[in-house]
Amino acid sequence: MAFHNIRFPLDIALGARGGPERATDIVTLSSGREERNSRWARSRRRYNAGYGVKSRADLQAVLAFFEERRGRFHAFLWHDGLDHSSQGQQPLGTGDGEAATFQLVKCYGVSFDPYLRPITRPVTGTLAVFVDGEPTVAFTLGQGGIVTFDMPPADGATLSASFEFDVPVRFDIDRLDIELSSFDAAEAPIISLVEVLE
Repeated sequence: MAFHNIRFPLDIALGARGGPERATDIVTLSSGREERNSRWARSRRRYNAGYGVKSRADLQAVLAFFEERRGRFHAFLWHDGLDHSSQGQQPLGTGDGEAATFQLVKCYGVSFDPYLRPITRPVTGTLAVFVDGEPTVAFTLGQGGIVTFDMPPADGATLSASFEFDVPVRFDIDRLDIELSSFDAAEAPIISLVEVLE
């Protein structure tokens, strides 16, 4: 299997539905109290691109994209219309004078238990990196959203970044159920996609 560095057709993606999913086990005790266990450390996104199909041409584009990915076999890029940017500077880490590599993350929440989501597919040309609030170009961006500084940042330096990103996904179906509703219209009510955690 491989990753195809190509984005699902954007005009169809913008009409899709979906968002984050978690796996939580809840056991109700005889006292009525609950025990809860989160089975996943990270959330996983799911989408239905079928809502974005508006015409026969859209469906033909999805069909070609599906066949080239061999159904569920190859992963690809997805633009999440709601959640595709850092929305300002995100924490990258704190310098210690020795470490030079840092993982891009997006932070959700601030007070109680912020969730740090690793960003592995930043959009080329959108990354800006800051050291103590000042922009720097003394870094390289590697695979998987790894930022490597030319020199390890000084001890106590506050590191941050702003960026746009795509979500790595794959089809979660091996069959497209297509309905030709008229001469120039078509429907594919379920085109399931699931995030590939890297």
